[in-house]
Amino acid sequence: MKFETTAAYVVPEDLKIAVNAAVTLQRPLLVKGEPGTGKTELARQVAQALGMPLIEWHVKSTTKAQQGLYEYDAVSRLRDSQLGEERVHDVKNYIRKGKLWQAFDAPSRVVLLIDEVDKADIEFPNDLLQELDRMEFHVYETGETIRARHRPVVIITSNNEKELPDAFLRRCFFHYIRFPDPATLAAIVRLHHPSIKEALLTTALTQFFEIRDTPGLKKKPSTSEVLDWLKLLLAEDLTPEDLKRDSKASLPRLHGALLKNEQDVQMFERLAFLSRGQR
Repeated sequence: MKFETTAAYVVPEDLKIAVNAAVTLQRPLLVKGEPGTGKTELARQVAQALGMPLIEWHVKSTTKAQQGLYEYDAVSRLRDSQLGEERVHDVKNYIRKGKLWQAFDAPSRVVLLIDEVDKADIEFPNDLLQELDRMEFHVYETGETIRARHRPVVIITSNNEKELPDAFLRRCFFHYIRFPDPATLAAIVRLHHPSIKEALLTTALTQFFEIRDTPGLKKKPSTSEVLDWLKLLLAEDLTPEDLKRDSKASLPRLHGALLKNEQDVQMFERLAFLSRGQR
């Protein structure tokens, strides 16, 4: 069972090796990289390529590890007891299965995505150590132990917003998705926009990398943003000539798809002003 490049996702060789190594080792794959480099999409493509169902757990700042196991709805049980409901006598009626429980209980092997693990509290990864290592957990309210019927393929993503605990890192196979080089990015664009003309693609990507490599940029545009930008260029039926700028410091057409804060827009406006003044 090997993961290869799919029809909808360009997989660099080092990423392909990382996925297959994690599957072989039966370790969670921890994927880091800039936002918009396809970390979440990777899990979907792995599930599709390996023919497995995908269970997605999107982590928020308020997410607790316990929610991935199960939640006990004591409030509903108390209300039902006051109303004399018959179901109150079975505590299982008030246990809500979390994403890990769903993955452990699945009839076949699944891919479990734990997305943006660094958004949660610093204790969140540590609280999952034993469950991800032993592939089991205890339900105190019922006294049962839930064990994985089939060990899931676990993919964990992080935007590198905070450091993860060493004990957690030791249990993962790690891979950092580097930003694509021009050739790889061109292949990604062709995959999403197969009708794009080479002249437009070359001109657009040249401008994109000029913008991305500009010193002092607060937020560098990502892969997803260049795809959005090119979608707009195609929708407007623009030509390479339409994209011409006075200088590398000039703002590109439809720059709102690439520059996402006023500081970066103002920086380019200042650079363009200085460039005109030096002529």
